[in-house]
Amino acid sequence: MSTSWRAKSSPRRGESENGGSCDADHRLSVPEYARASAEGVRRLGAGPVTITDPMNRLVTGLEKENFQLFEGPAAQEIKSFSSEDAPVSLGVIFDSSRSMSSKMDRAKDAVMEFFKTANPQDEFFMITFSDAPEVVNDFTSSVDEIQGKLIYAVPRRMTALLDAIYMGVSKMRQAKYAKKALLIISDGGDNHSRYTENEIKSLVKEADVMVYAIGIYDRYFPTEEERLGPELLGEIAELTGGRAFTVENPNDLADVATKIGVELRNQYVLGYRPSKVVRDGKWRKIKVKLLPPKGLPPLRVYARTGYYAPEE
Repeated sequence: MSTSWRAKSSPRRGESENGGSCDADHRLSVPEYARASAEGVRRLGAGPVTITDPMNRLVTGLEKENFQLFEGPAAQEIKSFSSEDAPVSLGVIFDSSRSMSSKMDRAKDAVMEFFKTANPQDEFFMITFSDAPEVVNDFTSSVDEIQGKLIYAVPRRMTALLDAIYMGVSKMRQAKYAKKALLIISDGGDNHSRYTENEIKSLVKEADVMVYAIGIYDRYFPTEEERLGPELLGEIAELTGGRAFTVENPNDLADVATKIGVELRNQYVLGYRPSKVVRDGKWRKIKVKLLPPKGLPPLRVYARTGYYAPEE
């Protein structure tokens, strides 16, 4: 069977996907991780899978037959496959700590560009953080409302990044859509949170929330926390099937934000039911593999790493 595919470029700022392109981006989404339904039957919640080529461009146009899905060592039958642009519940986690002073305006511009990829059905909230996180705008479908609140973000004090992620994941319990994501915009590590790195990693492993991060870093890190910032954001994003992007030039922020927005709009979703169900509350590792069409270069898979099985 022949399969067509394409590498789809991200739109330029302010343009639709049909009008011009900048750095190519392609997207793919996959597994689905389990939850116990009210009837006691395990349900599957879609997790994202992103496929990139060696130039870090998103790959679209793959079919169900191009994927394999494993839970532990056991191959699973893919029961459903889709690539529709479903509405998303999205939270922006915006760093307003003192170290953002020289980058604040461009970071705000990046959020504005990200929202240009939004759909009318989407809903958003925004959290800003310095010494402590604060929900500055509750869930809304109005991009203008979020942007109006963003204007008042002022750089000050220290950085409670982990506490802000905790608040964002908790806020997602009020989301109305199955597809949920956080977009973190920050310039480094944490120096003022109550929650620990391990606690937040455990939290995002359990949550049905993708985490994307844009790290805005100086060439030289003045503190140990900032030096470890890129690794921290990368590990948290990877656990959820999201991605972390590193930006050294603040002028690149808007294009990276657009790229993430386009990626969220074009994800493949694969559904499966585990061939063996054991209700022990333990971690189940998920692995998505590709059977790509002939002629493609080596491709990389970004996907959720697993789920906790229900206990009863």
